[in-house]
Amino acid sequence: MLLYNTQLKKIILPEYGRNIQHMVDYCMTIEDHEERNHCAQTIVDTMIIMFPELRNETDYVHKLWDHLAIMSDFKLDIDYPYEVLREEALETKPEPLHYRLDTIKYRHYGKIIERMIARAAEYPEGEERDALVMLLANHMKKLIYQINNEDVEDSKIFNDLFHYSKGAIRLDPETHRLHEYQVVTPPQPTGKKKKKK
Repeated sequence: MLLYNTQLKKIILPEYGRNIQHMVDYCMTIEDHEERNHCAQTIVDTMIIMFPELRNETDYVHKLWDHLAIMSDFKLDIDYPYEVLREEALETKPEPLHYRLDTIKYRHYGKIIERMIARAAEYPEGEERDALVMLLANHMKKLIYQINNEDVEDSKIFNDLFHYSKGAIRLDPETHRLHEYQVVTPPQPTGKKKKKK
C-alpha cells in the first residue's frame, strides 16, 4: 500500500527533506559513539552539498550543526564541534516593543504634522517662521486632497493650524493664499490595440 507524506511522521525542518530526516533518525540509533560522530559529520556534509549558497553566510557550518540538533529533537548524543542551540532557546520570544500611542487630533494629518506645527509655533516671529508655516499649511492641504477629492477651502486649513498650535499660529484667508491642487485622474485604456508594423 502506498503511503502519502501526510500519513508519515512530520518533518521537523522540511527544507532538508525526508531523506535527511531519515539519516538523522538512523544516526540516533547507532550505538557506537565514534560511528555516530562520523555519521553526524556525513549528514552535515550532505547538507552543505544540498545548499551550496549557504557558504556565503557567516557561520553557516555552525548553523547546520544547530539544524542537526533541532532535527534530532536535541536527542542526538555526539561530540558537536560547536556550542549548539539549546532547546529552551527555540521557545524564547523577543521582548514586546512598547510604542508610544499618542492620540492624534486629525488622523489625516498624522502625528508628524502635529509635532512640526508645535515646533513652528515656538519659532520666533519672522520670515523663517512665516515660510515654515506656509509650507506646513500647503502640505496639510495636500494631505486633505489625498482623502477628499473635493475643493478644500484655505480657511479650513488655517482653522486647523490655529487649533493645532493652540492659537499661536493665525493665518488670515484674506492675506494668505495656499497652492491650488488638482486631482489628476489617470487616463483610461481605450480598448483599441495598436497594430504592429
